[in-house]
Formats: sequence, structure tokens, C-alpha cells
Amino acid sequence: METTENELTMPTKYDPQTIERGRYQWWLEGKFFEAENDKEKEPYTIVIPPPNVTGKLHLGHAWDTTLQDILTRMKRMQGYDVLWLPGMDHAGIATQAKVEAKLRDEGKSRYDLGREKFVEETWKWKEEYAEHIRQQWSKLGLGLDYSRERFTLDDGLSKAVREVFVTLYNKGLIYRGEYIINWDPATKTALSDIEVIYKDVQGAFYHMRYPLADGSGHIEIATTRPETMLGDTAVAVHPEDERYKHLIGKKVILPITGREIPIVGDDYVDMEFGSGAVKITPAHDPNDFEIGNRHNLDRILVMNEDGTMNDKAGKYTGMDRFVCRKEIVKDLQEEGVLFEVEEHMHSVGHSERSGAVVEPYLSTQWFVKMQPLADEALNLQNTGDKVNFVPERFEKTYLRWMENIRDWCISRQLWWGHRIPAWYHKETGEIYVGHEAPEDIENWKQDEDVLDTWFSSALWPFSTMGWPNVDEEDFKRYYPTNTLVTGYDIIFFWVSRMIFQGVEFTGERPFKDVLIHGLVRDAEGRKMSKSLGNGVDPMEVIDKYGADSLRYFLSTGGSPGQDLRFSMERIESVWNFANKIWNASRFALMNMDGLTYEEIDLTGKKSVADKWILTRLNETIETVTKLADRYEFGEVGRALYNFIWDDFCDWYIEMSKLPLYGDDEEAKKTTRSILAYVLDNTMRLLHPFMPFITEEIWQNLPHNGESITVASWPKVEESLTDKAAAEEMKLLVEIIRSVRNIRSEVNTPLSKQIKLLLKAKDDKVLAILKSNEGYIERFCNPEELTIATDIETPDKAMTAVVTGVDLFLPLEGLINIEEEIARLQKELEKWNKEVARVQGKLNNEKFVSKAPQKVVDEEKAKEKDYLEKRSKVEARIQELKNV
Repeated sequence: METTENELTMPTKYDPQTIERGRYQWWLEGKFFEAENDKEKEPYTIVIPPPNVTGKLHLGHAWDTTLQDILTRMKRMQGYDVLWLPGMDHAGIATQAKVEAKLRDEGKSRYDLGREKFVEETWKWKEEYAEHIRQQWSKLGLGLDYSRERFTLDDGLSKAVREVFVTLYNKGLIYRGEYIINWDPATKTALSDIEVIYKDVQGAFYHMRYPLADGSGHIEIATTRPETMLGDTAVAVHPEDERYKHLIGKKVILPITGREIPIVGDDYVDMEFGSGAVKITPAHDPNDFEIGNRHNLDRILVMNEDGTMNDKAGKYTGMDRFVCRKEIVKDLQEEGVLFEVEEHMHSVGHSERSGAVVEPYLSTQWFVKMQPLADEALNLQNTGDKVNFVPERFEKTYLRWMENIRDWCISRQLWWGHRIPAWYHKETGEIYVGHEAPEDIENWKQDEDVLDTWFSSALWPFSTMGWPNVDEEDFKRYYPTNTLVTGYDIIFFWVSRMIFQGVEFTGERPFKDVLIHGLVRDAEGRKMSKSLGNGVDPMEVIDKYGADSLRYFLSTGGSPGQDLRFSMERIESVWNFANKIWNASRFALMNMDGLTYEEIDLTGKKSVADKWILTRLNETIETVTKLADRYEFGEVGRALYNFIWDDFCDWYIEMSKLPLYGDDEEAKKTTRSILAYVLDNTMRLLHPFMPFITEEIWQNLPHNGESITVASWPKVEESLTDKAAAEEMKLLVEIIRSVRNIRSEVNTPLSKQIKLLLKAKDDKVLAILKSNEGYIERFCNPEELTIATDIETPDKAMTAVVTGVDLFLPLEGLINIEEEIARLQKELEKWNKEVARVQGKLNNEKFVSKAPQKVVDEEKAKEKDYLEKRSKVEARIQELKNV
């Protein structure tokens, strides 16, 4: 076998660490990922969902960004001017919490540093972790245009945030008001509704009797939060409730405090629930707040921002809210007011960031009036320019949330983030909202709060392009973007907000398609978490199996919208696939005999195998392109795997050895050209999924470009499709497989020569078999091959029927029947013993009742397997006895 210089540049063993090392830097130095701004090309844009600068990227990020990389690499090869814009999110609460934790370890707090120094420290954190993220992007091989990298707190994006805030404020869509908001006592900041996670918690209903002020009786109420009763300002009943109608307007005495509070009638009260009477605490419950507004009730806040009781709580002042609950329950019992504690499992809001129990809390905050913005976004979905959700079912999820939208609390009591561009006059209290501070700044004080991090990330598709400067070149060329790739878990948080802000400020959808993926779960389908200890670091997977193996698994392991189960075994099987590609490519390259790109010639006389592989390549190009455009990457993976592993490696490579090792120089030349052409196109098809190995192989192939990243996407060459040859090849494969199966059945190795008779059903099939006799001899290894239309059926033979051909393998010389029966009898004994052993276990009541269900199920599976194997051996013995 001849070798060329190519062998020297391609190691004998596929080692992902070796081939991936340095390649990413080479791509960056070549500027292959930078958008060209080439007006001759159609633009294609994706903005990366910006990861938080809080730490390491997880498998979800790896999945998300791999899908984007596949799309952008493919579109670049298809001739688009591609911009894949990278960036990161300052991530407000999450980042501040990390930096505060770091300071705590050093024995400091943010208040020791002061706002300015603390923000400086947080910027240092950002720089450190942003570099970690870039390193992880490089390890994954992401084709990002770093010349356009953005950060949600950079000057340009900060300008966009101020523009949006000021514009919405001037339109009356941003307002400041006192409302019940979700309050996180641990981080001491407001939370939006979607930053609250509800968990079922064992609590209690506390049933109490509030005495009527006139001494005529009492009224029963129940609460899950007795500590808030200190802020009660009324008891409400339904105005039509016959039990209480006569009490409306009277007063009750609030236990503990002795305060008199009114009984009010309100339609909100459910007569059927509990006693039909409810305590009203307007400063600590959103529904009570609305009732309080309707009846002009006072709002008494009884807690501090840190969840301790304030000076309105009397003797409970300074106590933690949950300590206060215990003390107040004890006191109420002593007073005889509390007459029942009923255990109750209920849903309690917890802070997504800190895990603390969220407190409904009266606070002055900034809000976005959502209804007009939501209506615009909903109207868009009724036009031809709607946002397309993939899969479509997620549009319903989006619409449902937008149709039931509540005003959005956007202020956060943090130091890290976009400071709210509002100032208060120190004397008059007048509010000024603007891009810059008022001129006489000494008379004004800026709002201390920052904006919710989602406020800035909602602008990401256009703020990253230079908006609000609508004349910015990138904004005009690359916006709206083409595809957003994200998980279903942030449709509410992010996708919906980008859509309504995009529609409001650019008049267009921010992206054409939203490709939704699920969550990466462990092999058992559980969510990955620190508490379960089942998390997987994608960087460790890459260290072991390479980026290409991880990428291919993540991108082809499921279907859009579905969760993905992570399996190290499946990663390993992808590595085996890559290894197969490597070895087949290396064989082809070693046999190219110095072939150059210009010398590739497909016009010579082709064998049936040549015509077939070119036809299959065309079919694969068409299938992969069509499926990828529909985001069906799981199906793309199957098509590529089948073509590369089965068609190219297992069949064509093996068949190519006949001409390559033969004496026909023209056949050799054609085979080398076809190997080069098919391998080149196959590497291009596979490149978006496995960029490293494909670049390495392509660099060793005869090619006409600098990098596979900018090579053209394969096109179907109709002149190379030969359906008749494909059918011929299908027949040959069927024959070869049938012979191999029979050999396997009778335990006869391929190395042992056999007699083979092929009876063709007509002259057309006969001609196909005769013209491909070389392949049949090479892959069936007959000592005697008979091909005819009028073969006399042998008495004792193994047979198979394939399309148009009867196939006979005479037993004489194939096997010794007596020896084979004896061997099978021994095998039957083995399976009899295994069946008896497993059935003995399963018939043992003690084992079945005491063993874990998983173990019992495993034994049942073994029983089924052993019974099937025994049955096959018995049938085979009977067949041989009948011969």
C-alpha cells in the first residue's frame, strides 16, 4: 500500500486533545468568524444569549451555544454574511451575591467598602469570570465574532437602557408607585414574579376569634402568617353573606394590639372558603392591598427589609419574622384567641437567587405598565412578520403569559446594575427623569436603585447593534436577527421581554425564529443539581472525549423542545464514531498518491460502488440541508451517521480496496478522485457539528481553500446521481449480508472458503451479478461461485432469498452437521441452567418481596433474554436434524 506525505501530518491514532490544541486560535487569527459586511451576501444574525458573569458554564450553555454554532457555521458555508455576536450579562442580584459572599469570607461587607469601591470590586470579578467564559467558548470551538463582543453594562448598552427608560417614562409606561411586591429579605431587594419559585411547604392554618368591639360576640378568621396580623386594618366579609351582612360597619378589637378595626363588605371574599371572613393586611398581601384601596384602609408595614419585625410590632420589635410567628402564636393561645392550629401543606414563594422565603411587602418601586406593550406584541403574532416558535407549541406558552401579563416591577435594591436615571429634588421632592443628571446637581439626589437585569437583556438583539443610533451600520445590516436559540425555561423571563421591547422600539420582531430546547437531565431523567450531586462539567467531558464528541451528542441526541438525558456511554459511542471517521479518512489519504485538488476527476469509468456512493452522497446532502433548515438536528445526526459509518466506511472504503490494490491505473485514479470528493463533501456536511476533526482531516485533503469554516456548503450534483447503480448496489449488499448472516448462524468464519450458488430470476439480474462478480468474490470468499438463471437446487443447503436472487450455500464443506449439533447441545445446556437459576430466584417469594424492585426487574429481563436464546438454539438444532 502506497503512502504519501499526508500520512505524516495525520497521526495514526485519533486523539481529540492533539487535534483540538491550537486550532481555535488559528481560526481566530484567520478572522474566519468575523462578519464581513459584504453587501453581495445576505446577512444572517444570531446574538448569543448572554451568560451571567457569575461562574462556569454548564451543560445547558454548551447545548445552547453548540446549536447556535451549527447554524452559523452552516450559514457561513452557504454563502451568508454571518454575524454571531458574543456577550455577557452583568446579572444583577446573582453577581452581587457572589461578590458579597467573597467579601464575607474576607470579613467585610459592601457597606464597609461603600458603593463606588464595591462596584469597582464587582468589575474586577466580571473581568476575571468573563475570561473564564471566553476560555470555555474557545474549548467548545464557538465561531464568535469577538470584534463585536458586548456586555450589558458597557457604555453603548447603558445608553440604550437610559433611552428606553426615559422614553417609556415620558409615554406614561413607566411609573413609580407603592405596591405589594415580592421582597427577598436575604438580598434585601424586590423580585419580579418570575424570579419567585414556589415550593410546597408544611405550614398551618391558625384559626382565631376576633372579638366584636361592642361585646356582642366574635368573628372567626384563619391565616397562615399570624405575624402579619399586627398590620391588620380590617376584617372583610362578602356583602351578600347572610351570616355577616349585619356586621358590616361594626368594629372588632385586634388581639395583642387592642386596636379597633372595621368590618368591611367586599366581593373579593369567597363565602364558601373557611369561615367566610378574612383579615385584611394591606401592607403585606397583594389582594389585601387592592381591598385596602377600595375601602381607604391604612397600610401598616410591620416588618423591616431584612425580615425582622419593626417598631410597629410592639413587643415583637427586632424579632425575625419566623421567631415572631412562634411567639405571637403562644401569646394568642394564652389570650384564648387562637382556638385551632390546622396543619396545612401550601405553596410558598422562594427567591430564585437566595432561596429565602419571599415576603409580600409594601414598597415604593418603579414599574412598567405592561398592557399596552403586551397588546402590541400580541398583535404582531397575527401578522406575516410574527415570531416563529420551534416547536410551535411554545407559542401558546408565550401567548398565555402575555395575555395574563401583570405590571413589571423593574427596580432592584442593589448597587451592581444600571442605576435608575431618576433624580429627586432635595427640597421640593420633584422627580426628574433624563439621560443625564440635572444641571444643578447639588440640589438633586439620584435614585439609589438599579434596574432589573432583564430590563437591559430585553434590549439585547438591538442594543448590541448600536441602537439607539439607527444609522449604525450593524443595526441597519444585521437587525432583525434570524434565530434565537434558548431553553423553554426562560420564555417568560427573556423571550417575551425581547419581543415586546423590540416591537416597541424598532417596530419589528427582534428575531424571525425562536428555537426552543429543553433541559439537560441526568441518565435517570432527574434535573441536574448540586444537592443531588449529579451535575456534569462540560469542560471535563471535553478533556476526556474532545469537544466534537460532546457537541455531536448534545446537538443530535434529541428533538427540538425536548429535554435531553446525559449519558457518558453515548458520549463514548460518539468518540467511537469520530475514531471511525479518523481511521477511514486516514486510509483514504494514505492512498491518494499525492492527488491535488486540480487532479480530482470524476469523469472516468466508474464501478457500481463508485456510482452508488456518489448517489448516496447527493441524497445525504439533500437530506441534511433540508433537515437542518428545519432545525431537526437529531434527524441530521442519524442521516450523517448512517452515511458515514455504514455507506462510506463499512462499504465504499472496503470496496475501494479492489481497484486501489489492483493493476488498473485508470480505476485507481477514479477511485482516488471519488474518495477525495466524497470525503471532502462529507467533512463539510459534518463540519458544523464536529468542527475540529473535520478541519484537521480537510487540511490533509486536496482542497482549494484556507479553512473548512469558509469552504462552500455541499451542493447536489445531479449528474452524479445514478438510481440504477444504487439499486444494483442494494442487491449486492443484500447478497453479501445474507452470506455473512448464514456464516454467522453456522459458525463458519469468513476466512473459510465456501461454495456459493446465486440463481438470478432473469437476465437483467444475471447481468448485474456477472458484472459485479469481483465484489461477490471479495466479500463472500467462495472457493466455487456459480451464477446462473437455471441452477438446480442442492439437497442439503442453507438458503436465503433476496430481491431477484435465490441464494444457496451447500452444507457440504460449510459445516460438519454432527459437530455443529454437538456444539449447539452444549450451548442449550448452558441456557437451560441459566433459565433454571433465574426462575428459581423469581419463584422464591422471599426474594421477590424483599429485593429492591429494580433488582427484581433486572432478573425478569434476564429470564426473558435467556428464554429467547434457548428457544433460538432449540430451533437451530431442529433445523440441522431435519437437513
